[in-house]
Amino acid sequence: MDVSKMLDGKAAIVTGGTRGIGYSVVQRFLEAGARVALFGSRQETVDRALEQIKAERPDAEVIGFCPSLDQYQEVEKAFGQVREQFGRIDILVNNAGISARESLYDYQPEDFEKIMRLNVTGVFHCTKAAALTMKEQGGGSVINMSSMVSIYGQPAGCGYPASKYAVNGLTKSLARELGKDQIRVNAVAPGVTRTDMVAALPEELVQKMAATIPLGRIGEPEEVADAVLFLASDLSSYVTGTVLSVDGATQV
Repeated sequence: MDVSKMLDGKAAIVTGGTRGIGYSVVQRFLEAGARVALFGSRQETVDRALEQIKAERPDAEVIGFCPSLDQYQEVEKAFGQVREQFGRIDILVNNAGISARESLYDYQPEDFEKIMRLNVTGVFHCTKAAALTMKEQGGGSVINMSSMVSIYGQPAGCGYPASKYAVNGLTKSLARELGKDQIRVNAVAPGVTRTDMVAALPEELVQKMAATIPLGRIGEPEEVADAVLFLASDLSSYVTGTVLSVDGATQV
C-alpha cells in the first residue's frame, strides 16, 4: 500500500519514539510524508534513534527531545520547540510508558506511583499541551497507546493494566470534550507484539503465547504502527473515542 501522501504536510509528536512500537510509528509517519518529533527518556537514546533514521532516510524531517513527561513545564517547553521548528502540531502519539510484573505483596507504593506518573499523568500533560495548539489550528488527532491488559488485566503487576484502563478513560472522555474543537482522540490496544521485551524471551515461551492467539502468531510493531497511521490520517476523520484492539483476537 502506498502511504506516501497520507500525512503530507502534517507535523507529529511521538513519545517513546526511540524504539519498539514507537520507533515503528515514527518510521511509518515519515514514510507517509509527515515531519516528526520523537521524544525519548534520555538524550543518548534520542540521538541514536535520530542517527539511525537519518542513515536510512537522509531527507527525513525529524527532530528529537527528551523532556520528563511527568513535569508539565518540560513538556510545554518541548512542545513549544516543536511548534517553532515545524510551525504546527497535527498529530500526537502518546506511546511512552513503563510496565512492571511484581506481585501485589511485593509491589512498592513508589513503583506504582512511578507507573501512574508516566503512563497516565504524562498522557494528560502531552495531550493538554498538544490540544492548545490543535485548537488554534482548527483540529488534530491524538492517539494514545493502551494495551490488551487494560481489558483483560494481567496476573501480576497491577499498576500497568490500571494505568492503561485510565488511558482508555482519558481517551473516551477527551474525545467527547475536544470534539467541538475538531480534535479526535483514539487509542490503540496492542496484544503481544515483537518488541525488545518479547525478543528477550525464550522462543518456546513466545510460541506458547502465539498458540493462544487465533491468528497463530504474535504481532509485529509495524502492524501496530499501521493502526496508528490510520487513526492519525484523514481516513479516520469520523472516528473518535475508540480503543482499537490490535491483538489477533487474543484469548486470555
